Amino acid sequence: MDEPTRALVVDDERYLADLVAMALRYEGWDVRTAGTGADAVDAIAEQRPDVIVLDVMLPDTDGFTLLRRLRDGGDQTPVVFLTARDATEDRVSGLRIGADDYVVKPFSLEELVARLRAVLRRAAPARVEPETLRLGDLVVDEDGHDVHYRGARISLTPTEFELLRFLVRNSGVVMSKTQIMDRVWEYDFRGNPNVVELYVGYLRRKLEEHGPRLIHTVRGVGYVVREPDPSDPAGTT
Repeated sequence: MDEPTRALVVDDERYLADLVAMALRYEGWDVRTAGTGADAVDAIAEQRPDVIVLDVMLPDTDGFTLLRRLRDGGDQTPVVFLTARDATEDRVSGLRIGADDYVVKPFSLEELVARLRAVLRRAAPARVEPETLRLGDLVVDEDGHDVHYRGARISLTPTEFELLRFLVRNSGVVMSKTQIMDRVWEYDFRGNPNVVELYVGYLRRKLEEHGPRLIHTVRGVGYVVREPDPSDPAGTT
């Protein structure tokens, strides 16, 4: 089995670092966090991350200086800046000294994860391959955004696709509405949590036109995806 992608999130804003780390752990990644440049240097030496998410403004240094130090030392680990500094000159400076991408706060967790995946594909195309998720007769092509269930192609909106992708990647694990909103919608989404219930309903109807139920409700907890029970051909549990 392939080892999980190792990521280091460097940000002195603890809540934000933990939020990003949580999103990446949902992806199955091995994630560490650091709040200072010194801690980041130690973590890099210990973890040998595959990718680094780096804030520009740190209490003991700045991200530009830290990245320059890494590159001057021959460390080519992909780095994505995550910062509130959105001036053109900051973006140019970051990319010029060797950053692989530059994401400005506030940001979408979905966009950040997508950019990190793209950076990893560019950095190591032989190691990071496009992934196809399978659960019984369900096939989810992550890169092509194609879904097939029992041979039939299922047409999904981007939000429905991301919801299904997230649930399938966590098959067998019950996910709460809050967890789903944090991952599928932007982290600062302030809408009614019932939006999750609505989208699960849309997704179920589309899938169940072609086969047994895959998405199940765990009352008072959330939702879980699992293969149909052979003893329940209707798949209605």
